Amino acid sequence: MPRLAAALRGLAVAAAALLTVTVLPSPAAGTARRPVASSWMPKEFVALREVDPTIIQEMRYPTPHDFMGVPVDGYRRPVCLLTRNAARALHRAQRSFLRRGLSLKVYDCYRPQRAVDHFVRWAKDLADQRMKGEFYPREDKSKLFDDGYIAAKSGHSRGSTLDVTLVRLPAVPTRPYVPGEPLTSCYGPRAARFPDNSLDMGTGFDCFDTLAHTLDPRIHGRPRANRLLLKHGLERAGFVNLPEEWWHYTFTPETFPDTYFDFPVQ
Repeated sequence: MPRLAAALRGLAVAAAALLTVTVLPSPAAGTARRPVASSWMPKEFVALREVDPTIIQEMRYPTPHDFMGVPVDGYRRPVCLLTRNAARALHRAQRSFLRRGLSLKVYDCYRPQRAVDHFVRWAKDLADQRMKGEFYPREDKSKLFDDGYIAAKSGHSRGSTLDVTLVRLPAVPTRPYVPGEPLTSCYGPRAARFPDNSLDMGTGFDCFDTLAHTLDPRIHGRPRANRLLLKHGLERAGFVNLPEEWWHYTFTPETFPDTYFDFPVQ
């Protein structure tokens, strides 16, 4: 009997240890966690189209029309995925814009960590500057990390951040980019930039230039008014703008404030 009791106590200790190892911290835990690698989308995420099919989606990173000039790792489909809370908040904002004859348009939503890693590898390859003429004409590629345009972690990987603009309805689709076509500066006059059905925001999307700062004083007139229209409409729905990028917004409070996911966009 003593041997049996000892054996049972050992099993109980082992079971408790197993539970301690396998229980994950809650999404609101205060300590940052490493990227969560998996092939499945957590139940707290949703395809934006399921919540609001009226929001226009022009997902750039599955295409070669981005600052690298190639499709980005982890984007298997051109779809917007967000945490459910962020998607519902975006739906509320869309309803207010629709009443004004406008629609939101997203360029990027959830971004897997493997995509961020792709950005980092590209930024370290100083020989690859094929898209410089459009996306960073005045920026030295060797300074992309120091100047904050590229980082090893992105809020997009937590699922509540998106890149967004406004389009006047009825929307005429933006023509596709043709790899190898002549590039024009993202901060040039609207007529000279790559065509986009977005309202004029003063620069194109993903423009690595200080002119893309939301409240840059050199942006005035209609482009400034358009930026403020987007900003105020999204802020009323609970989004916070990143001051360095007029297109970058995060819904708060975030569902996963400390977790960086790596499941693919599919």
